[in-house]
Amino acid sequence: MQTTATTLLYRPVNQTELDLIAQSGYKRFPPRLQDQPIFYPVMNEGYAIQITREWNVPAYGVGYVTRFAVDSAYLQKFTVQNVGDQRHDELWIPAEELEEFNDHIIGRIEVTHTFKNQ
Repeated sequence: MQTTATTLLYRPVNQTELDLIAQSGYKRFPPRLQDQPIFYPVMNEGYAIQITREWNVPAYGVGYVTRFAVDSAYLQKFTVQNVGDQRHDELWIPAEELEEFNDHIIGRIEVTHTFKNQ
């Protein structure tokens, strides 16, 4: 039995995005909006939590951290982008490639944390 090597990635999402993920059976991320040219999953949960707490919750009142596995060989085509300190690593997936990216998700997208305005 051959198994595919996977990489765990994280993505902060708002309620609307989570609802669309749920509609896909927790298998796919929704298409990007017109003004969103990239999809950026992050490389560690701590960074996803930081984004959720600092940006999603203030903007939307609630935020979720999702975790999902992607075929590691497929991810090699993307360069890790560092956008701050050493834990601020993310991948930049062009919006037009998101469907192909979704095809390489192994298993389900799961919610690991929920944060709300208090």
